Amino acid sequence: MRSKFTRGRTIALALPAVVGLALAGCSGAGGGGGGGGGDEAKSINVLMVGNPQMVDIQKLTADSFTKDTGIKVNYTVLPENELRDKVTQDVATGAGQYDVATVGAYEVPIWAKNDWLHELGSYADADTSFDKADLLKPMVQSLSGQDGKLYGLPFYGESSFLMYRKDIFASKGITMPERPTWQQVADMAAKVDGAAPGMKGICLRGLPGWGELGAALTTVVNTFGGTWFTKDWQAQVNSPEFKEATNFYVNLVKAHGEPGASQAGFTECLNAMSQSKVAMWYDATSAAGSLEDPSVSKVAGKVGYVFAPVVKTKTSGWLWTWAWVMPKTTKKADDASKFMLWASSKGYEQLAGQKLGWSRVPAGKRASTYEIPEYKKAAAAFGAMTLNSIQEVDPTNPGVQPRPTVGIQFVDIPEFQDLGTKVTQDVAAAIAGRGTVDDALAKGQKLAEDVAGKQK
Repeated sequence: MRSKFTRGRTIALALPAVVGLALAGCSGAGGGGGGGGGDEAKSINVLMVGNPQMVDIQKLTADSFTKDTGIKVNYTVLPENELRDKVTQDVATGAGQYDVATVGAYEVPIWAKNDWLHELGSYADADTSFDKADLLKPMVQSLSGQDGKLYGLPFYGESSFLMYRKDIFASKGITMPERPTWQQVADMAAKVDGAAPGMKGICLRGLPGWGELGAALTTVVNTFGGTWFTKDWQAQVNSPEFKEATNFYVNLVKAHGEPGASQAGFTECLNAMSQSKVAMWYDATSAAGSLEDPSVSKVAGKVGYVFAPVVKTKTSGWLWTWAWVMPKTTKKADDASKFMLWASSKGYEQLAGQKLGWSRVPAGKRASTYEIPEYKKAAAAFGAMTLNSIQEVDPTNPGVQPRPTVGIQFVDIPEFQDLGTKVTQDVAAAIAGRGTVDDALAKGQKLAEDVAGKQK
């Protein structure tokens, strides 16, 4: 998932531990208008993940949204795992520090069920220029609650794919298949390792976190035939398929991956790829815009894009969206909704394209994006592959066996936040040579069995 970096912090607060506090804190809190009087009424606090697209919106807000509405936006930007820690505590305890936050497809259905979020479909429907029908169906589904209402507005959407250096592969006489297998990827990583001074064969996330290492690793587990849980909640973390996939992943990154892999997440791999330090990278489709921006990337025009590698499944890409949500604790619902509608609008995409370059448009959420002539030209290398990757995924059936919840790179239950993070901490230790995969998954199995016991 896109998204995605941290400095290895353990998430301090799991959702189940604070449900009671959250419901008490949210009761009676809610929308209303812009809030009290004075300047404070014309400002909102926004907490968001520190990905490139969020850096872009910071640059564009004052001279567009604030100028047009008079609403000042106070941004707090954090690495992904730290963001999740902070926003979970704020929303679940009813602290009310933020009017808007970015969360993803994992959190939205759970938080909507807990009655922590304002529904946003009515705001989108009331704004005819927003064109809610233009949003891609997988994104709308992932941001809807069990009641069918929309609780998040997507800022950008993504699947995952494999990125590779076309020039490096050509120099080695290697042809990249459009649908590679993971074994082919491993073989190619060995051949291109060292193809240029200081260049490694591949970058793979090794940074602990269910949305960091866990996102990439779980897609590999899925296509190797593994799963976290069977449909009837039998834990499978130490199953042969889960072990095979994890050993493959760990061995590949240790043999041909980036230096310091156990501390490398999305941002570190993006830097490595854009600075020509790795020949391949498996990660979020949303990374392509940055790679093709010559102002920040040394490899613009040199990167090829193919579908996520597979083993036993036809596809293996993940599905994710970073989306804007409005906690029920806000007292500035009207102003917050104006910001969210602007940030997810067709107009914002036009603004980003015109001001920053069309490759940096936060895509993957609207069908119309892929019909914009300037964007089609800027995204010629990756646009179609991104859209196809998103449309191919099946979050209800991402592996070889039935699943207990919707979700490709995560299990959509509150307990997975803590489970996934703890397991990836031990897998990251194995990547760093401080433990073994067998030991990591043996510990993970016990944790997963405890979680499964609560679900049955």
